Amino acid sequence: MTRRLLQAMARWSHGAGTRTASRVPVEYAVVGLGNPGARYARSPHNIGFLVVDRLAERESIRMARREARSLVGAGEIAGRRALLAKPQTFMNLSGTAVEALLKKHGLGPDRLVVVYDDHDLPWSAVRIREQGSAGGHHGMESIIGCLGTSQFARVRVGINPGGGRAQAEYLLQSLGHEQRKALAELLDYTAQAVAAIISEGVAKAMTKFNRRARGEPSEEK
Repeated sequence: MTRRLLQAMARWSHGAGTRTASRVPVEYAVVGLGNPGARYARSPHNIGFLVVDRLAERESIRMARREARSLVGAGEIAGRRALLAKPQTFMNLSGTAVEALLKKHGLGPDRLVVVYDDHDLPWSAVRIREQGSAGGHHGMESIIGCLGTSQFARVRVGINPGGGRAQAEYLLQSLGHEQRKALAELLDYTAQAVAAIISEGVAKAMTKFNRRARGEPSEEK
């Protein structure tokens, strides 16, 4: 464990005293990135929100509470107590919400899983990593900047429809017809990947769920 990660984890330990006594402490925070509002609800850039919604549905977790500038719900995922969260700050300020959530629940970056869209990956590709750069994603840039570390688990979901790099207008428009038909499988698959991170760890989840695109072989790298 690097000195930088140890320093970052120490920052979050001070938040342990802010837990509400009447609530069972959570062990993990799963944060999906997106933009609030009906306008963006079914856009490629909101795939993180959609995965969290699917997890909430699968695990019967009610996403109705607002805290730390996020819409949240808590429950069990793979037998572990987890917090699901959708920051309501708009994408570029996601880090302020994530930082506040971790401090509130006394969690370190090692107990954080972030799910977000990646326009450099083909539609339906899934890549799990235990650390890394933001890769040009403004939401991830905000989180890394606020936490002071990039050493936390993330699940990147491919949204590129093909034909070159996805343009900015594509990110915020509604999903196309073919994508909507394939969306259920993608959300289910990614939700299973998140559950595997919590139950088995990042390394095993990478082996099982990393894929180039739907129907293509998994890849461990």
